[in-house]
Amino acid sequence: MSTNSQYRQIERATNDASASASRNDWKRSVVLAVLLLLLALAYTASRDAHAVTYKWVDEKGIVHYTDKMPPEAVNRGHVELDRQGVQFKKTDRALTPDEVRAQADDVERQRQETKEREVLARRDRALLASYTREEDLDLARQRALTTIDGQLQSARVYAAALVKRQQEIVEKKQSYGNKPVPAVLDREIESVEGELAKTTTLIETKKQESLGVAMKYDTDKQRWRMLRANADLAGTIMTSQGGGNAVNVLPTSAR
Repeated sequence: MSTNSQYRQIERATNDASASASRNDWKRSVVLAVLLLLLALAYTASRDAHAVTYKWVDEKGIVHYTDKMPPEAVNRGHVELDRQGVQFKKTDRALTPDEVRAQADDVERQRQETKEREVLARRDRALLASYTREEDLDLARQRALTTIDGQLQSARVYAAALVKRQQEIVEKKQSYGNKPVPAVLDREIESVEGELAKTTTLIETKKQESLGVAMKYDTDKQRWRMLRANADLAGTIMTSQGGGNAVNVLPTSAR
């Protein structure tokens, strides 16, 4: 083979290689462009799919639709709508300081009411456990009042003795006329008057205590009657629902 022929073959091989490389570069460019286009379309679709419209009302009652909440309205309540106008999220407005305090007061009130109900429930259980008959309440009431009455009688007897001694000292002081009265008499009458004042206060306290005890047992009796009636009624209903013969239990108050 001549030298010229070899050069021509080498030249053709070089040209073919260059053409092949150009075609590969073109293919890669086309693939890259397609990928970029697909990414752009996916981003646009994703952005559109997640597009949000905010619906909110200003202080004048005017309804607004915006693609984002204005800074001055961020604390206002609003709803979020998708591209189809369907609500998918709701945000309540921020509470004012007065509303926060009112909410806290309401929580505290409910807590206190719950505590009072629990105390009442414990008291009711204790009342039913302590007395099986209404007569037991009457006996307990009488015993409590008898104890207080005994204390009252003792205080009254003591007060009468103090009054008598007070009169005796006054008469003795008068018997001295214009003469100096012994200091021991002044001290004694001062002591008697102090004891008399304390005893008088005790008598009044015991009177109020007696009234309070009588009222307490009267209230407990009414409560006990109601609790027993409810318990008897609940027992009757349970017996009836259990398929047995219902027992006709009258409320305690009707016995």
